[in-house]
Formats: sequence, C-alpha cells, structure tokens
Amino acid sequence: MSRILCIDYGKKRTGIAVTDPLQIIANALTTVETKELFLFLKNYFQKEEVELVLIGEPKNWDESDTHATPLVHQFIKKFKKDFPLMNIETVDERYTSKLASQAMVEMGMKKKDRQKKGNIDQIAATIMLQEYLRALP
Repeated sequence: MSRILCIDYGKKRTGIAVTDPLQIIANALTTVETKELFLFLKNYFQKEEVELVLIGEPKNWDESDTHATPLVHQFIKKFKKDFPLMNIETVDERYTSKLASQAMVEMGMKKKDRQKKGNIDQIAATIMLQEYLRALP
C-alpha cells in the first residue's frame, strides 16, 4: 500500500505528517520552511509512494474563512498544477494547533521544546491525519 501525507500549511512554516504504508498510524514527519515546500514534496514523492495528500483548511467556528484560508487555496491551486496526478483533499484544521499544544504538555515536553513553532505544526498535521484515519470506514 501507499502512504497518506497531511500538510498543516502556514505562511512561514508547514508541518507534515504521514502514515505508515499500511495507513494505520499517523506520524509527525517534519516541519519545512514554506518556501521550500514544493522541493521537499517533489523529493518525497520520488522516494515514497503516496496515494493521497490531505491539507488542513482553516475555517472559523461558523464555517467562514479565516485570514489564512486564501493562502491555503493558493497552495492547493499550485499543488494541483505541479502534481496533477496526486489526489488531494482538504480536512478541517480547527483547533488542531491548540490540541497540539495541549498534547505537548501532556507528553511532558520541555517548555523550550513546546515554544518551537515547528513542533506545533508537525503535531497539528499528525492530529489532522489521525482524525482522518479514525473517520475511515
């Protein structure tokens, strides 16, 4: 089987999570500077078989767009142009950064490590991916 990759897209940094090849477990993969994201994805897709890319779509609690939603939509448009054969879906990313921060505290992560924004991005992507896997039939 192939992997599912999840992206927590941000203006400066992007958190990435991925499943194992059997699509059972979601794992934090890395945080990439957003300006390097397409190069990272190109290299990753050459090394690993990925059947689906999930991207977190920022929405407010009332389903309206946030200030970051247009950035994500621009990314999706470019992604589809650069990787036309790759399946892509959006997933709800509401509250994932807050849940990521809480998870880091519960894991006993040191305050210095919790303050690294890249850690939050990776864990947020992992939470989105795990929720997606849970919802599968």
